[in-house]
Amino acid sequence: MEKLKSFVRESYEEMKHKVSWPKYGELQNSSVLVLVASLIFALVIGVIDIMFENALEWFYNQ
Repeated sequence: MEKLKSFVRESYEEMKHKVSWPKYGELQNSSVLVLVASLIFALVIGVIDIMFENALEWFYNQ
C-alpha cells in the first residue's frame, strides 16, 4: 500500500511541477487544427467511398 501512495504522490508532483502545460491560446489553436484536419480527412474518405460505390454499381450493372 505504501508503494501505491508513493506512486500517487510522485505522479501528482510531476504533473504539477515538471509537466509544461500549454497556454489556453495554444490549446485553442491545436484544437482548431485537429478539427479542420478531421473534417478534411472525413471528406476525402467520403469522396473515395462514393467513388467506390459508383464503380461497383456500374460494374454489377454490366
